[in-house]
Amino acid sequence: MELGEFERDNAGSCRLGSPVPELCRAGPCCLGIDEAGRGPVLGPMVYGVCYCPLAKQEELGALKMADSKTLTEAEREQLFGTLDGARDFVGWALHILSPNLISTSMQQRAKYNLNALSHDTAIGLIQHVLDAGVQVAEVFVDTVGPAEKYQQKLKRHFPELEVTVRPKADSLFPIVSAASICAKVARDRAVKNWTFPEDLRDVRMEYGSGYPNDPKTKEWLARCLDPVFGFPQFVRFSWSTAQTILESKAVPVRW
Repeated sequence: MELGEFERDNAGSCRLGSPVPELCRAGPCCLGIDEAGRGPVLGPMVYGVCYCPLAKQEELGALKMADSKTLTEAEREQLFGTLDGARDFVGWALHILSPNLISTSMQQRAKYNLNALSHDTAIGLIQHVLDAGVQVAEVFVDTVGPAEKYQQKLKRHFPELEVTVRPKADSLFPIVSAASICAKVARDRAVKNWTFPEDLRDVRMEYGSGYPNDPKTKEWLARCLDPVFGFPQFVRFSWSTAQTILESKAVPVRW
């Protein structure tokens, strides 16, 4: 998994993926979708899809994929290596959304919330895989918002596909577990190798988990705040945690 394109410009978004196996062009496939990093105030959100022929689902099960949230980083890396080593019948694709893109999308004049952004990213990835020649027949998705409404939305976009949207789909369907691992490994690597365009030489990079309720994350946010320019692009400034710190510690601005 090469993230060089995103690392060179981490202010926007980036899509990448594996080569498409010939088996996935030749016969009907299942496709799973999951995301990593929806909740944190720091770092990107990554959407992942994984796909394989329906006839190879038993072999995918033998790879023993699991919900990425139940695994350590080392276990995820090991499973991704196993998954990436099965390129003769498994493919994957990712869409990395930067914190800057997430925040500017959510704060634009026409309301565009995180659920809508998530749905559109998933739809874009399905279309990307279809355009690459994968014979997708069945889609399994970990829900964002009410599962029934999300499923209906996907069916409107892709009436020819059999779509299943479920809460905790990453623990129910191996193909979604595989997508979950791809997304989480990509996010872990992106966060670990983050390039700060801002000058933060005096700020220690001990920002904890990145989740809003983590005391280490809150402390780091307060330390890295510039009273005029705000936060580095690593921060989702539209999150209420960041907004509270801006309101209490930054210079007020009148428009």
